[in-house]
Amino acid sequence: MNDKKELPKRKDPRLKGFDYSITGAYFLTICTQNRKKILSTIVGEGSPLPQLSPYGEIVDKWIQRIPEKYPEASVDCYIIMPNHIHILLSVVKDDGRGNPSPTADTIIGWLKYQATKEINLMQGSIGEKVFQRSFFDHIVRNRDDYYETYKYIYENPLRWHYDELYADK
Repeated sequence: MNDKKELPKRKDPRLKGFDYSITGAYFLTICTQNRKKILSTIVGEGSPLPQLSPYGEIVDKWIQRIPEKYPEASVDCYIIMPNHIHILLSVVKDDGRGNPSPTADTIIGWLKYQATKEINLMQGSIGEKVFQRSFFDHIVRNRDDYYETYKYIYENPLRWHYDELYADK
């Protein structure tokens, strides 16, 4: 008899049948493991801004390196909040060199790997999870959606205490 408890199947967060390597823009949200507030602190009155922690600075460095690693991708805007990151990422399918375009999964996987590796090195640990598995995505549908997403990211620190990812821990 098998006494192992069956775990519920995790819902795939990606849109079924969608080619994430096609030319387009993607709004991506990456959460820290257990939503720990390790990346920044929101400071200032009126127009608050994230003040990056040393871990947030590492993440910032690797976000800025995405276009170096993936010339077909551009980071149009991003914000590093205390326990999550929002990125507006654009991918161009044909880079003119015949290289296959990276997917949002590939890019975010690389970002999370590089940042986690460096953060673990900084804190003297190995294999410690920094980010939750997977990420949330929204496929930007048109120009209005793009501008609304850009505005949402830019204004995110203003809504920090009302944000669903806010945790008073």
